[in-house]
Amino acid sequence: MVSATRSGTPPVAVNQEIRFGRSPDGTRIAYAVHGSGPPLVVASCWLSHLQHDWQSPVWRHFLDELGAIATVIRYDERGFGLSDWDVTDFSIEARQTDLETVVEALGLGRFALLGMSGGSAVALAYAVAHPERLTRLILYGTVCGEPVIHEGDALAEEETYRSMIRVGWAKDDPVFRRVFTSRFIPGANEEQMRWFDDLQLMSTSPENAVASRIARQAVDIVADLPRITAPTLILQATGDRSTTFDNAVQVSGLIPGARLVAMDSRNHILLADEPAWATFMDEVRAFLEPDRQRWASDDPPAESLSPRERDVLRLCAEGRTNDEIAAALTLSPRTVERHVSNIYLKLGVTGSAARAAAVARFLRDD
Repeated sequence: MVSATRSGTPPVAVNQEIRFGRSPDGTRIAYAVHGSGPPLVVASCWLSHLQHDWQSPVWRHFLDELGAIATVIRYDERGFGLSDWDVTDFSIEARQTDLETVVEALGLGRFALLGMSGGSAVALAYAVAHPERLTRLILYGTVCGEPVIHEGDALAEEETYRSMIRVGWAKDDPVFRRVFTSRFIPGANEEQMRWFDDLQLMSTSPENAVASRIARQAVDIVADLPRITAPTLILQATGDRSTTFDNAVQVSGLIPGARLVAMDSRNHILLADEPAWATFMDEVRAFLEPDRQRWASDDPPAESLSPRERDVLRLCAEGRTNDEIAAALTLSPRTVERHVSNIYLKLGVTGSAARAAAVARFLRDD
């Protein structure tokens, strides 16, 4: 598992532990945890790859800097990255259940939720359905939550995009993918553009890219947005051509008490060397500060653990190894490892002394 200290040491990519859960329809969802601090669940954009993103000159700064202020939980959406590609249902309902699957697999209580780009629709839907679970909601590059209607030139343009995906997405020559790259990160250098070209190729199939695009454009949750009660921060680049500033204005007007921050950038994905990125992190850090203060001052009790997690921790307290715990509880060693990781997350302990700290907490509270 990728770890970081309370002082915010950047995570080490090669140590990342990737786990898998299954949505109710059987779709396998890949998710990962890194960093330290209060939990921040990220519903990311559709172009993601849990492992490849760590080598990315486009995404790496997001992972490092968010992980320095929070325990970051992220996942690859259905049909993308390390999650199952053999899927046909890209509806908002299915995507919301994927997020719910990750949250329940980790046994999270209350947490902050960051919805980025296409993932913002999932974050919005979750905030409507589960207001009691969120401490706060952050939206970046948000959709507006209503169906996209293509007419005239806009229809012809959209049909062209879909044709380019079908014809050019899987080709070795990135000329077709470069069209999308230039739209997402027009301010990128050639290295960053080449990496994003490659991300498209490895993140999903042409069929999934088209089907997902069509499903995203059909999302209709705008009428539910006034029901969101979580404190909400909306960040939007003024020159973004993928999700326009008008979207952010509309959403901020519908969510009670939402605050909108405009950032001077043309990029849909903010790059590490532009001033807008510093603005993004300053705003997110300040917005999460109440969560960080509670996390720093709270001492989560062992009572927050599930009965099975308490069984595992009780055997840890007896000095048993994971293999011995697995045999005693008739579990697989892998399942024990997952329970132990969840225990660390719930108790807010990290690093090489995490097991001893968790045991000490259990003995104190038992």
